[in-house]
This record gives sequence, C-alpha cells and structure tokens, in this order.
Amino acid sequence: MIQVGIFTGYFPYGLEETALRIRELGFNTVQLDVTFKDLDLSTENISQDKCRKIRDTFRKHDLPVCCISGYTNLVHPDPAKRKANLAHLKQIIRFARDLGSPYVISETGTFDPDSDWVHHPKNKTEEGYADCREVIQDIVGFAREHGVTFLVETYVNNVIGSVEETLRLFADINSPNLGLLMDPTNYFEEHNIGQMDKTLGQIFNALSDKIKIAHAKDVKLADSHQGIQFADIDADEAHALRGVGMIELPAPGLGALNYDLYLDRLGRDHPNIPIIIEHLAESDVPRAKSFLDGKLLATGR
Repeated sequence: MIQVGIFTGYFPYGLEETALRIRELGFNTVQLDVTFKDLDLSTENISQDKCRKIRDTFRKHDLPVCCISGYTNLVHPDPAKRKANLAHLKQIIRFARDLGSPYVISETGTFDPDSDWVHHPKNKTEEGYADCREVIQDIVGFAREHGVTFLVETYVNNVIGSVEETLRLFADINSPNLGLLMDPTNYFEEHNIGQMDKTLGQIFNALSDKIKIAHAKDVKLADSHQGIQFADIDADEAHALRGVGMIELPAPGLGALNYDLYLDRLGRDHPNIPIIIEHLAESDVPRAKSFLDGKLLATGR
C-alpha cells in the first residue's frame, strides 16, 4: 500500500521535537528538510556526524527518511547566487546517504531574478533549456558519484514545467541517477485545469515509469489574478507558496484535484510509493492526513 508521509519543514522545532510531533500524528515516513532550530545546517556546516544524528533520530521514532529536499533555483541568473545554490544542493547530495535516503529533490528553477516561482520568457527558449540541461547533467553526474538519484520536480513556471519538457529532459539525460518527483498539481494552468481527468491521464501515460516519490497537495482556479500567494507560516518559501496568478495550490482536499483518479493511477504502477503531504500549516495536518487516508481507503491503494 501507498505510504503516507509529510515534510519535516512544516514543524519549526528542534530535531527531537520535530520527529516526536510527526510520529504522534501517525505518519510512518518523512521527506527531510535539512533545517532544524537547534542545528546549524548551513552549507559549510553540514557534516557526516550531524547527518547521521538526523537520520538516526527519525529512525528511532519509526520515521524512515524516504527522500530529501534540495530545493533551489538551479538556473538563477545571478552567477554568484546560482553558484551558492548549486553548492548547497551538492552538499546535500554528498551527505544524502548519511541523511537516510538516496533521493534528493529539486525543481529546475526560473530565470526570473526576483522570484523562484514566476515565469520568465527565457524559461521557454532553446537557450534557457540548454542552460538548464547542462546544470542538471552536472548534478546527475555528481549524484552518480555519491550513489544518489536526483529527482526533478516539474513546475509550470519553471524551465521544466510540462509533460513534453519533462520527456525531453529524460531523453537528453538518459541516466538511472535521474528520476521524477510526481506532483500532478504542478502541471496545471488556466488552459488545462478544466480538463482534469484528461490531463492526469496524459501525465501518467507519459511519465509513470520515471516516478520515485509522490506529493499530495491540491490545485484550483482562483476567482481573479492573485500574484504570488504565500501563507504566513514559519517555513521557507517552498512550503509557504500557495499559488501564482490564476492557479491556487492549497493543501490536499481543499481544491479540485481528482484524488481518486490520481491515487488509482499512482498506486497501479507504484503500489508501495511514499506520498508526502504539503502546502499547509501545522494545525491543518490532522485534517489533511485524514482526507488522504480516506481517499486511500476508498481507492484500495
């Protein structure tokens, strides 16, 4: 059966308290955000000892780490910022096995200089794609050296944001050390959100064999253009994001995603895959977990 987990980053505490709170909510796996209130995990201060302490703490609480967050803007247009982003991602990849999982995840990013979440015209050019592909090729090579698989999470406003772009990337970088984080909500825009079931079918028909880990949030069309929406929570931007423009990205059960179809297609090809809840406040976690558990019971997945 599909395993239900959550990001550790929605729990803004020290290491031990974070693990304890997540376990008390009934989860049995986590996606690890490499940040805790009582540990200095800046790029230069990530160490083997700290990573093994994190891994062992979650294991002691029966919360195996299924994957690790490495989210950053891979193609930031400021060379110094891009260099720092990639250095931090590689440090996480270097210690991924010590953190408990061979899977490290990031979206591909955008050439917008001010926000990681908005479209930039260069994202959809051949020059932009070639730049992004070169960066990911280097990351995948580095991951291979450390026995790690880099998982791309597609997002419509990034360089790799559509089914076609994702297929192209996997064709160009044909490596067992490159995989896919499946989040179907990230493929929806104004033009296809009204074709929910058709779009879900296209996503899974094309990409199912690449999937390693899945996410659980939701998607719906806003009443009007909203700009960039962030929740007021103690978490980084990736966890606080709630939508851009006409697309809202709320917690699971609060949008229009056909969860019955999503979980049926996911479980058909990946019966024991972890699915990680996101886009919520800590106070909403019990409701979201109850919603997802109910859908898994209903679909038999």
